Amino acid sequence: MHLAVSLNIASGQQLAFSDLADFAKQAEAAGLDMIVLNDSVSDGSGSSPFEATTLLAALATVTSRIGLVAAASTVAHQPYNLARRFASLDIISRGRAGWHATLAQAPREAANFSRPEVFSADDFRRRAEEYIGVVQGLWQGWDADALLFDKEGGRFHDPDKMHLLDHKGEFFSVRGPLNVARSPQDTPVLVLSHVSEAGRDIAARTADVILLDGPVGEAKARHDDLKRRVAVCGRDPDAVKLLLSVGADVTADTLDASFRSKSCDGFNIAMPPSTLEGFFDRVLPELRRRGLVHQDYRGTTLRARLGLAGGDQ
Repeated sequence: MHLAVSLNIASGQQLAFSDLADFAKQAEAAGLDMIVLNDSVSDGSGSSPFEATTLLAALATVTSRIGLVAAASTVAHQPYNLARRFASLDIISRGRAGWHATLAQAPREAANFSRPEVFSADDFRRRAEEYIGVVQGLWQGWDADALLFDKEGGRFHDPDKMHLLDHKGEFFSVRGPLNVARSPQDTPVLVLSHVSEAGRDIAARTADVILLDGPVGEAKARHDDLKRRVAVCGRDPDAVKLLLSVGADVTADTLDASFRSKSCDGFNIAMPPSTLEGFFDRVLPELRRRGLVHQDYRGTTLRARLGLAGGDQ
């Protein structure tokens, strides 16, 4: 059972970086797979008091094993800059970084970035898929052994192992490559959320992790449908991990039943930090007692922790 925790800050709650660092250390000590750092570029609701990728870099210096996944909007950032930022964060964190993207628009986001109107739902999905493809293509622009740093031979890199993206699409034109080395875990982990029926094929083609919202009772149907779509895309169904988002009333029995029914590959615990102590103290020890959760960190990268391709095993 994989476990993530979303850093949800209650409205009006003031937290210093030291508070967030303590929270990250506590989550790491508990053996959770990753922390999802939410963000908002419109009204600040449901976000941390810091920009998410900046916070990821800071938390990487006070943790050493837990995965750190930061939200970043496809509207607020150009794909080249975002790809470069997360490639850098993955090196800084030694292979523990991930990008949380959403397939739903923030209602007031466009107004902050010189867009008088939001995209239509279809345009937003097509643009988001193209954006994700550009970012993932840039991440794969350098082979793992492309950078030679050969001073005597005067060769910085092997040109045969550098791949120009040269993307010209409906919404973006990006040449590439990145001026950042290949990720320690092949590519940073891509986490998608707010995946509607219309966006499920996009998620099946691109995501490493999907956060499932909605009623627990409907999770099995969503899980089976997404795994089927992943297979139709030619991917191994286990190549995408489906984490069911659950809130403050969660119990070990509820998680046990959902997991054993194969409704998900694990859970995203979406609670304010102030209420997580009960989960760490009561629910998590019971899950360990039942053999559903392991506290030890296997491998050094987030991909390895999640059992995804590209991570050291």
